[in-house]
Order: sequence, then C-alpha cells, then structure tokens
Amino acid sequence: MNDKNYAEVLIDGKIYTLGGAEDQEYLQRVAGYITGKMSELKKQDRFSRQSQEYQAVMVALNIADDYFKALAKVDAGERRCEEMEKETYSLKHELVTTQMSLERKERELAETQLALENERKKEQADREELLKLRALQAAAIQNQKDNAYGNPRYNQNNGRR
Repeated sequence: MNDKNYAEVLIDGKIYTLGGAEDQEYLQRVAGYITGKMSELKKQDRFSRQSQEYQAVMVALNIADDYFKALAKVDAGERRCEEMEKETYSLKHELVTTQMSLERKERELAETQLALENERKKEQADREELLKLRALQAAAIQNQKDNAYGNPRYNQNNGRR
C-alpha cells in the first residue's frame, strides 16, 4: 500500500508542502536539515551576495558533500563490520578447536588417572603378597626352629640326635 503523506514545512522562511511515503516527522526533519544548511551558508558574507541560483547550487553541493561523507562512514562501518565478522568466525573456530583439544586432554587425563589408580592397586596387591610371603617365610623359619629344638631326638648338649 502506497499511501502518500503530506506535511507543510518551513524552509528558509518559506512554507512548502512536501509529500512522500515517509511520515510527517521525517519530512519535517529533512526540511530542518535543509534550512540549517542554508542558515550555515548565509553566515558567510559572500554567499548572501550571490544569485539565488548560485545559493541553491551551493546548498546542494554542501548537502551532497554531507551525503558522500556519510556514505564513506557507512562504507567504513560495513568494512569494519565485515572484518569483525571474519574475526568472530576465526575466534569461534579457535574456540571450537580449543574445546576439542581440552576434551581430548581431559580424556587423556582420565585415562592416565585410571591407569595410575590401577597401578596403585597392583602395587598394593604386590605389597600385600610380599607381606604374606614374608609372613610365610618367617613362619617357616620359626617352624624350622621349633622343629629343631622341640624334636625329641635332638640333643641340645651336642646338637646331635
């Protein structure tokens, strides 16, 4: 739907009726901008002494200058935005790579901890086995001593039977 909006605006002391798809507030802002440019230029002595045609061209040139400067800012902003998007993509890629590396290291750590725990259990079992063997050995030695001294055929005086 193409409803046309109309607004009466004041430009350089004269009332104009503007029409367009934009709302009245926007049309007033545009007119205010033009009036501001004209007032800015009229502060210069030489400008007021020029013909109406020259003045209109100077206002148009100043507005075009503002327009092209604004376009340059927009272009610079778009380039900066593109650079930031590339950097964001790169940072996201780096983050994913780092997360994957972290997960791999966490798995390796868990595996190493498990292997270490298994090694500790094996060492503990080996210690327990060693203690059992030493206890058996001590018991065997004690048994040999007991048998040697407690044997009725053993003569303690000469160590003969």
